[in-house]
Amino acid sequence: MRTLAITQNITVDGSIEMLGDWFDPQGQGGVDNSDLLEELHRQDRAADGFLVGRRTFEDLRGYWPKQPDDPTGITDYLNRVQKYVVSSTMTDPQWQNSTVLSGEPAEEVRALKMQPGKDIVVTGSIMLCHTLIEAGLVDEYRLFVYPVVQGRGRRLFPDGFELPELALLDAKAFRCGITYSRYGTA
Repeated sequence: MRTLAITQNITVDGSIEMLGDWFDPQGQGGVDNSDLLEELHRQDRAADGFLVGRRTFEDLRGYWPKQPDDPTGITDYLNRVQKYVVSSTMTDPQWQNSTVLSGEPAEEVRALKMQPGKDIVVTGSIMLCHTLIEAGLVDEYRLFVYPVVQGRGRRLFPDGFELPELALLDAKAFRCGITYSRYGTA
């Protein structure tokens, strides 16, 4: 069975909703982030599925394909990876290598995990993440913690949801001040 990993950029106070300007998709304000990009590309090589909700998909589609000279390599990855967008309203994703999953999200993702392949990564898509977490479909949480306190915004885990034990699988600190922790479900 394929690994389903939620990968999120998150503030120190736990917000994954980007309400301020704390997240820069192409770098960290001129700070050397080559070690961070190296980790992102390592994870990209281990994944052949990219799963998002409709709103996140539309945000990504509206930004990344318009970055033809992207020095980070993220545009190239997103253009070639198989993208799955969970939506009951979208019919034509209008982005290469994209498939719309229009059925019940937990069942669609459960079936996707059963197909042969590498990791499936979910990012953004707060409502979809909540659905997958509550359905017990998440195998790993990969958190890139930004050294900021936003003071507001939606969180990764649904209110009242508990995971009594997670296993720390990896942890790193990057020169730009971001830290990374990867947790497996017990």
